[in-house]
Amino acid sequence: MDGDILYDVEDGIGWITIDRPARRNALTLAMYDRLRTICAAVPEDGSVGAVVMRGAGGRAFAAGTEISEFRDLETAADALAYEADAEAVFSAIERCPVPTVAALTGACTGGGGAIAAACDIRVCDAAMRFGFPIARTLGNCLSVANLARLSALMGAGRVREMMLTARLLDAEEALRAGLVSEVLPDAAATVARAAELARTMAGHAPLTLRATREALRRLRVEGAGADDADLIARCYTSADFREGRAAFLSKRAPDWTGR
Repeated sequence: MDGDILYDVEDGIGWITIDRPARRNALTLAMYDRLRTICAAVPEDGSVGAVVMRGAGGRAFAAGTEISEFRDLETAADALAYEADAEAVFSAIERCPVPTVAALTGACTGGGGAIAAACDIRVCDAAMRFGFPIARTLGNCLSVANLARLSALMGAGRVREMMLTARLLDAEEALRAGLVSEVLPDAAATVARAAELARTMAGHAPLTLRATREALRRLRVEGAGADDADLIARCYTSADFREGRAAFLSKRAPDWTGR
């Protein structure tokens, strides 16, 4: 197989692996589609509490879209269709029913960077390099949606400078910028920390996590006036909220069901 997106579940954690290490995990269009399908199909029944995304081989999370996929892209319609398909992938990651953690090891560029930005939490190794050097390579551009995701994480000024100079951020700068929450010494430690974060979130109230993630998505897309009535109503009228109250008063750990 030329490359794929692998998915398995271990102890309630979903593992998505971008598996094309010989090409620094560059993504084909079929791989993007597979990623979208996996994220959209994550169940809400509690069997999966969180998802970790990683790149195979440890040298790259993902080095963007495989360049040969652009060979037949010629017209405005081709470009708009490509970006629409890509946005469907990033939106599926954001709308995944459970929290997502990206374990960024080595190169995280282009489409790989956009995937990482769509995840909830990012941790990286000391060798990570992040960016979109398209101003000196391909000559294409990022969509407004992707720029908005990056700006929400790093600030518009830093995104502007990164994009216009076409440079890559190293791990420590990514930490200072707020792009990643932690820098680990190597790939193994990064994946282990991502798994630890996933297990922590998998033990929390599913509806609270889901409402928080969706509210933040709406805030980015629609602004502070975004409607949140459905999110508030679902949480406050849930069995989990009643369980949380009872557990707190009884001084015991709550038993979350996601209902």
